[in-house]
Amino acid sequence: MIKRLLKSFTLNPKKLFLIDGLGAVLSAFLLSVVLVNFESIIGIPTSSLYLLAIFPIIFTFYDFYCYQKTHHKLKPFLKGIAMANLLYSCFSIGLGFYHSKTVTNLGWTYILVEVLIIIILSIFELIVAKQLAKN
Repeated sequence: MIKRLLKSFTLNPKKLFLIDGLGAVLSAFLLSVVLVNFESIIGIPTSSLYLLAIFPIIFTFYDFYCYQKTHHKLKPFLKGIAMANLLYSCFSIGLGFYHSKTVTNLGWTYILVEVLIIIILSIFELIVAKQLAKN
């Protein structure tokens, strides 16, 4: 199944930008609208949630730009968003540790699930970028 997915993404790498962009929209919405209303339950201050939301908002614009534009060489764009996603994941975990005295188990669950999804997507993006370089 994973090989089939990779082949599909290699044939149409723009799908990854669409998936990444939709995920970024969801992350931005969850961070800036949903989770701020549950600050006391997740233990992450509102200011930090808004700070985290800035990144997926930027990624959304980047992803949808890459999805709509006709690029002949998508490898650097895929690598770029993959690396940005991984840096964002590190920043999210770092912010969790910064607020470790207040972050609840539910807050950690959100952070870790989001980071896991982002890492999996980033791995796909890097593998597809590598495949594109070969073709």
